[in-house]
Amino acid sequence: METTMHPIVIIGSGMAGYAVAREFRKLNPEHELLMICADDAVNYAKPTLSNALAGNKSPEQIPLGDATKMSAQLNMRIEQHTWVKAIHPEDHQLIIEKDGQESMQHYSKLVLAIGANPIRLAIAGDASDDIHVVNNLSDYKAFRNNLAAREDKRVVILGAGLIGCEFANDLQNTDHQVTVIDLAPQPLGRLLPEHVATAFQKNLEETGIHFVLGTTVEKVSCADNGDYLVTLANGQSLVADVVLSAVGLQPNISLAKQADVHTSRGVLTTAQLETNQADIYAVGDCAEVNGTLLPYVMPIMQQARALAKTLNGEHTAVHYPAMPVAVKTPAA
Repeated sequence: METTMHPIVIIGSGMAGYAVAREFRKLNPEHELLMICADDAVNYAKPTLSNALAGNKSPEQIPLGDATKMSAQLNMRIEQHTWVKAIHPEDHQLIIEKDGQESMQHYSKLVLAIGANPIRLAIAGDASDDIHVVNNLSDYKAFRNNLAAREDKRVVILGAGLIGCEFANDLQNTDHQVTVIDLAPQPLGRLLPEHVATAFQKNLEETGIHFVLGTTVEKVSCADNGDYLVTLANGQSLVADVVLSAVGLQPNISLAKQADVHTSRGVLTTAQLETNQADIYAVGDCAEVNGTLLPYVMPIMQQARALAKTLNGEHTAVHYPAMPVAVKTPAA
């Protein structure tokens, strides 16, 4: 089948999807681009969600552009609120659904920029469904609305990784009482050597953030007065107004698996971001490139630049320079 006249299709409107579109347009202003996404395709910098409070930004001030603006800016058709139900690699076809109606869409090349889903711990209690996760702007709006609705400002955060610590710092800087829970013996255990992590923890504790480490949350229950009672595995109990889970992300691989795209922790690709299926690529939080997941801004930008060249006919491997991971905790 001749596919070159069909659009390059990007599934996903997150940072990776928009980065690929932007980098491709620098090289090729003409070839048809189509972005398909289940959300409203608002473009925003996801890392700003964990420091918007201290920056005095409301959720409404975070977007950089809506679908109409981004479509015009990138000369790209955007199909919002549209679900990809199936990929047929042999025919270069997608089955998509919008407003309850299914249709077929051809592609010349397909980019999976489908992100990752928050890991949800198995937590008991009648308030476990009230635990917030923040993985997108809609999640963040719900989190901020709940914060604003509570008179007290006691926040319990599950997870002392990068995002948990950034949210802890942001909340502490806006006069919230923050407790961070993690099974690990120190924060940022996967990113920092022990002595650096210990110093980092001490600096955050000096701002008023409280860490409870070496244990986990077993139950979150509703108290009679509307508070949440958080019960830990070590027997300790905490009272909270809001509970936020930030225990990590799991790449979204279900759509790829249905199309017989090879997966492991993420969607498996070569250094050229190629999957095992012809003309299907993966980028961003969902991509496991040469066996490695790098769900950080700088690697995603490097992937987008390399993939844009490949999509434009210049087969290019991604190369990562020295890339520090910035932790947005100025208090530390």
